[in-house]
Amino acid sequence: MTRERAPDWLLGRVRALAMALPEADEVTSHGMPCFGIVKGKKFAYFTHDHHGDGKTALLVKISGADEQAQLIELDEARYYRPAYFGDGWIGIRLDLGDTDWDAIGDWLRKSWLAIAPKKLAGLMAVADDF
Repeated sequence: MTRERAPDWLLGRVRALAMALPEADEVTSHGMPCFGIVKGKKFAYFTHDHHGDGKTALLVKISGADEQAQLIELDEARYYRPAYFGDGWIGIRLDLGDTDWDAIGDWLRKSWLAIAPKKLAGLMAVADDF
């Protein structure tokens, strides 16, 4: 197995990107590494062969069913509807060997912004202006 497909290496990359976001923390939820805002909501999950699906993926928040359907239609090998998470989440395969890590960073950031308290999200916007 190449490094780019190894679950531990993939989790390390996701962890580095997720934990770089303001007030991020990591816990285990439903048997998966999960990233959220300290004492707040969760914005990402890392899944590896969860429920025996054979996938190593990142689950992030999205706007809803329309965006979910569009992403899956765009690239059904990479994007999928994660079981038990509903329309507000998308699964992004990390085990295909060609992960765009800049895009993963963007997905994590958008997901973080979707759940961040207004005050914290406002600080992120100010930082972006510099």
